Amino acid sequence: MSKDTTSTTSSPAATGATRRLGRFIGELRFEQLPQPVVAEAVRASINLLGCSINGALHESVGMVLAGLGPFGGPPQATVPGLARRADCLLTALASGIASHVGDFDDTHPDILVHPSGPVISALLPLAEMRGASGADFITAFVAGVEVECRVARAVHPAHYNAGWHITGTAGIFGAAAACARLLGLDETRSAWALGIAATQSAGIREMFGSMCKSLHVGRAAQGGLTAALLAQQGFTSADAAIEGKRGFIHVLSSVAHPEALTAGLNTEWELLRNTYKLYACGLVIHPALDGCIQLRKQHNLTSADIAHIELQVHPLALELTGKPSPRSGLEGKFSIFHAAAVGIIDGAGGEQQFSDARVRSADAITLRGKVTARVEPGVGMEQAVVTIYTTGGQRHEVRIEHCAGSLERPLSDAELDAKFLGLAEPAIGARAAAALAALRGLPVAGNCADVAALCGAVA
Repeated sequence: MSKDTTSTTSSPAATGATRRLGRFIGELRFEQLPQPVVAEAVRASINLLGCSINGALHESVGMVLAGLGPFGGPPQATVPGLARRADCLLTALASGIASHVGDFDDTHPDILVHPSGPVISALLPLAEMRGASGADFITAFVAGVEVECRVARAVHPAHYNAGWHITGTAGIFGAAAACARLLGLDETRSAWALGIAATQSAGIREMFGSMCKSLHVGRAAQGGLTAALLAQQGFTSADAAIEGKRGFIHVLSSVAHPEALTAGLNTEWELLRNTYKLYACGLVIHPALDGCIQLRKQHNLTSADIAHIELQVHPLALELTGKPSPRSGLEGKFSIFHAAAVGIIDGAGGEQQFSDARVRSADAITLRGKVTARVEPGVGMEQAVVTIYTTGGQRHEVRIEHCAGSLERPLSDAELDAKFLGLAEPAIGARAAAALAALRGLPVAGNCADVAALCGAVA
């Protein structure tokens, strides 16, 4: 791990959570990481970079590169999924957007944060530019996820319920922590990086269904990298930027939990609570989509057989995904009605099912008009009851207790590999297999530049 050559002196006042997190960042070493944490870091990297490579094909990424590229610096890093290099800050922004635009990235179900997008999108271009090893990358990634998730816990659920997009607001802390670790910043400068991140934090849930939702992740990555680079230069921040009276957790949450910032630090690993999606849409849709696909298979149902579909769901399912008439693929990812329709028609919930064309197709529009959804007390976030009434007078019902991809039904390594290849091949072709092998070998990789290059497209 690279070291920062300039040490700084601790302030007597800097003894709180921000400082303790800074110490954790500055002192974490690869040799200290439990093997399950290392293995999960590899799984998370595979999942996230598959999303980023595929997401780079979305028009929003092209807009960002076209609009901001002329103002960027020299090419320093590969933009995953593209035959394009850019400066690290622009690469972080574009990659962060790409990682999240498909809503196929990982999710920490306890706190509704997508941990890897902000962290890897900031970390990989920096690691590529510096020629960091795979072990250094993994150590920095773990530091980022742990800090990000603890900050999220300290403000959840009041923060999310107020309308903040927690992946954007907490994600910037993860990106800052990861980049600070990779830069070898000491305790003080790592804490400054967190403070610089705190004062940039942003993202509102009103943007769900638009390009701005994934912009939150891109800005979190770019802002976190900026924070670490500024802290490296000695750019200072408040001592208690996170936990202070007017610090992040108290300003952005009406009910803060400061104890969550450092609880279990270095002994309990948030990364082991992370999950990976089987479907390319909001997580709260997954149980209902699971149920529709299951009933379709069990009873050989087609859209012509359906008289009515009734969904019983958790309150967040309707709050977040209650769009009855989505107009675009991005809005479709937040329509439980559309998801139920394509679950029956296509028997799937991948990127194609949430494209603009599929959302606007006549058969999907017709069938989602036959779907109703209601909140049912006792139905958890990973649960749903799906009842289908057929035109022939039959009634079929299933209760999903844990959706595919949950901690109770995790995706296997083979399923994650297949997901990566399915996402990556449309963007980088035959190179996808080599990129997957390189990511599987991250713990022993000598230079992240080689891994990053394989994630880009051939010019």
